[in-house]
Amino acid sequence: MRREGDFIHIKEWLLPLSWLYGLAVWLRNLLFEMGVLKQHSFSIPIISVGNITVGGTGKTPHVEYLVKLLKDKVQVAVLSRGYKRRSRGYVLATDTTEVRDIGDEPYQIKRKFPTAYVAVDKKRTRGIDRLTSDEQTRKVGVILLDDAFQHRYVKPGINILLIDYHRLAIYDKLLPAGRLREPLNAKNRADIVIITKCPKDLNPMEFRVLTKTMNLYPYQELFFTTLDYRSLQPVFGGKQVELTSLRGYNVLLLMGIASPEQMIQDLKPFETHLVTMAFGDHHRFTPTEIGQINSRFAAMPAPKIIVTTEKDAARLYHIEGLSDEVRRNIYALPVDIKFMLNREEEFNSKIISYVRKNSRDSILAKTKNGNKSENGNHTGNRSRTISFRDN
Repeated sequence: MRREGDFIHIKEWLLPLSWLYGLAVWLRNLLFEMGVLKQHSFSIPIISVGNITVGGTGKTPHVEYLVKLLKDKVQVAVLSRGYKRRSRGYVLATDTTEVRDIGDEPYQIKRKFPTAYVAVDKKRTRGIDRLTSDEQTRKVGVILLDDAFQHRYVKPGINILLIDYHRLAIYDKLLPAGRLREPLNAKNRADIVIITKCPKDLNPMEFRVLTKTMNLYPYQELFFTTLDYRSLQPVFGGKQVELTSLRGYNVLLLMGIASPEQMIQDLKPFETHLVTMAFGDHHRFTPTEIGQINSRFAAMPAPKIIVTTEKDAARLYHIEGLSDEVRRNIYALPVDIKFMLNREEEFNSKIISYVRKNSRDSILAKTKNGNKSENGNHTGNRSRTISFRDN
């Protein structure tokens, strides 16, 4: 049984460089604390979801959870950097936008939630201004910032920090020796801390130990989530496949994600033979690699299937060169999150309450305020600051 922090590998010989990196990060944060670098507050609910480590902590499933929670109550917008996209500046996704223009994760979110606004902009303050002022998006009621914990130019109303159970920040070191983007005390900026990817069999004592070890302040809330896999979805059309049906199959696990270890461990109970092809996070498949995928799968004995992530499926969907056999047998594995300790409603209530108290145009705000007239959009560094801690 793998336990907390078991995916961490420290490169001891790089610790001197980590010290220099930490000094630069400390100076940057000091400039924000002193007000030399300015944070911008916005008169619209803004929820940031991010981490202090390099690599996957489950940001996209948690952002999608928030979209599902709020989409029927308020017009939701997701603003991302759009990592590894080929466009520049601000881009608002439409039904015809291609993955190369906005990046794989925003593309995935737009396909799953077509009524949500999904935009990308490296400069988040500009992205928020555009979302709240452009004619086609000005009815936005809440903005979800994807991977923005280090983007301190924006002051969110709720700052959610995700920490991978298998890469607990308390055991890690700063880059490049470890995978921390910031020192551990950066967690003090979070309003909500979520330990993600927890094993489903954690016992009460382990929860208590983790809670004590995180050493959070009274104003901070700690939650635990675990991954919940759904039925496999065909990438190029066909019927979905239940995970239990993988038993007896030869499975080619195709991944271009930051932390593939968790998925490998989770799929082992469902199959008899697993072959893994792992690439870097947000990897762009080359024609040579597509040929290798075709060859590897063709050489596998039947019965066989290809399992990939939703993020990889977003990139593979538009790639040429995949064999007909691969296209018929490649499936994406959807991932949801599930709150542990029966605290889902508590988390939901905190998020909805924040949006209700601060949103002007949402259904929630109208319910609360009756016939109160709508305010105009106000962006930038204005006098009104929405704060979760004030609620």
